[in-house]
Amino acid sequence: MGPFIYGVDMLAFLHTICQVSAVDDSVVRDFRPGDSIFTVLAWQGNTPLMFFAEMWYNIFLWELFASFIIHCIAGFVAFIALRRHRVMRWYGGLIVIVGLLSSLTTGVITSAAIAGVYRASNIELAPIYAMVWGVGQAACKVGLSFNKILASL
Repeated sequence: MGPFIYGVDMLAFLHTICQVSAVDDSVVRDFRPGDSIFTVLAWQGNTPLMFFAEMWYNIFLWELFASFIIHCIAGFVAFIALRRHRVMRWYGGLIVIVGLLSSLTTGVITSAAIAGVYRASNIELAPIYAMVWGVGQAACKVGLSFNKILASL
């Protein structure tokens, strides 16, 4: 049983749709069931990522984790700043929920695009670069969010 997102077992979903063949199309590699969230975030596997599903999963988890941390900090600041207001004190929770939902949608797509470029180029992705891509996506999202706010003032 893997993590559930919108009632879908993500590991089972990846296992069924991401059986990507190697360069010579003779070796079919399934998604490793040992790739848990903790394995990815703790850098326990230092082997290069060669297949689309591995790359996508690692980049996506790092983006989701970084976005969660950023939005939790923003939600905490909003909660502290609005703690005396009767209704708006819960705005911090809304920030965290919307941040996670946006990461689940845009993070999936952009992580798949990055993994697709690496896979099409037959370039192996080191786990440290998956972290850089994931955290970089979250940082770009924060930068774009600040620019949207400033443009509306």
